[in-house]
Amino acid sequence: MALPDDPADRHAAVAGGFGRLVEQTPDWSAAAPVDGWTARDVVAHLVEWFPGFLAGGGVDLPAGPPVVDDPVAAWRHQADAVQALVEQRGDEPFTHPRAGSHRLADAVDRFYTADVFMHSWDLARAGGQDAGLDEDFAARLLEGMRPIEQLLRDSGQYGPAVPVPDDAPAVERLMGFIGRDPSWRPSSGDAP
Repeated sequence: MALPDDPADRHAAVAGGFGRLVEQTPDWSAAAPVDGWTARDVVAHLVEWFPGFLAGGGVDLPAGPPVVDDPVAAWRHQADAVQALVEQRGDEPFTHPRAGSHRLADAVDRFYTADVFMHSWDLARAGGQDAGLDEDFAARLLEGMRPIEQLLRDSGQYGPAVPVPDDAPAVERLMGFIGRDPSWRPSSGDAP
């Protein structure tokens, strides 16, 4: 199923997909594909970085439950708060010192919804689940990231690219581009 183009609708779909993975994660201490991360760390990353990003542009996101206490409740709160933000204030201008000026809904879409989409793969792998990621959206993200590859690598947010065949599915090519091994699975000691 293709993701919607509207930023609010796309966030609802992507955050909802991630939420299903969160609710079905069997072991929060299971290893994730990001070196040194667990399933809980994947959720913590998304819940913790984005409020600071928004604050850098003068937008406050209400704090929710800590991920360490309840990853499911923390994610539900975050997803609901971001959804309300894009639905109620999405047309407002948003200027971030490092990310430039955008309509608020477009900033959320470009910097956050895309991150939730990519980290859905991490959480799915940590929990032995199918991420069910949209191939067309993965291809669009990859196409948009390739021209700024060096900038992304220099940011420290992406590891070295993992070679993936050119004819591999778009999700696998995207994961390889951002430094994930598409064949990664938890080791037998980490399996849920």
